Amino acid sequence: MNSELAVVLVSGGMDSCVTAAIANSQYEMAFLHLNYAQRTEKRELQAFQAIADYYRVQQRLVVNLDHLKYIGGSSLTDRNIQVPKADIHRKEIPTSYVPFRNANLLSIAVSWGEVIRAKKIFIGAVEEDSSGYPDCRKEFYQAFNKVIDLGTKPDTDIEIIAPIIDLAKFQIVKKGIELNAPLHLTWSCYQREDLACGECDSCVLRLRGFDYAGEADPIPYAKKVSFR
Repeated sequence: MNSELAVVLVSGGMDSCVTAAIANSQYEMAFLHLNYAQRTEKRELQAFQAIADYYRVQQRLVVNLDHLKYIGGSSLTDRNIQVPKADIHRKEIPTSYVPFRNANLLSIAVSWGEVIRAKKIFIGAVEEDSSGYPDCRKEFYQAFNKVIDLGTKPDTDIEIIAPIIDLAKFQIVKKGIELNAPLHLTWSCYQREDLACGECDSCVLRLRGFDYAGEADPIPYAKKVSFR
């Protein structure tokens, strides 16, 4: 039994699932999930609970942050903004970016971690092969670790770990398979809850990752693009 505790941020997607698999090899895990009125909120929560059940996680916290919907500014929370089709060559930040979402999430994780005496916070942020979100950059997490040092009790010792931040999606797929992560339980689509659309940034990056890894994606899609 691992003695030290880690808060693992689990959206229900592939990246956070693989991150949980990595954390599981070293720590006892407490799972944190965020509902923020995103389009696929129910399906993501279902995936979160399924992954938590798979790892037999006892401590689970689901937080509702409806203010991110009211703030708006993202196609994930504002139904008046269309979710863009994937463009893996896009240079600008896509409309699916939720303004400063990860800072909100990390703040909650630190608050909870301080109370339950966690030593680490694991997050499945990916920089190299992501959609270009500014709050997925390595520098952001390095800076947030300094904020934790300054804003918590003297005896609190919490560090953010982003173990897959330098990996490409195909490497994340391979790592997940290596660690027997339950990728079949995950959900990555930005806009549908019945079948993954296969057209949004998240779906296409995921499908390309499986394709480059030479593996079949285990979740159902309405449409699958070809990378050959």
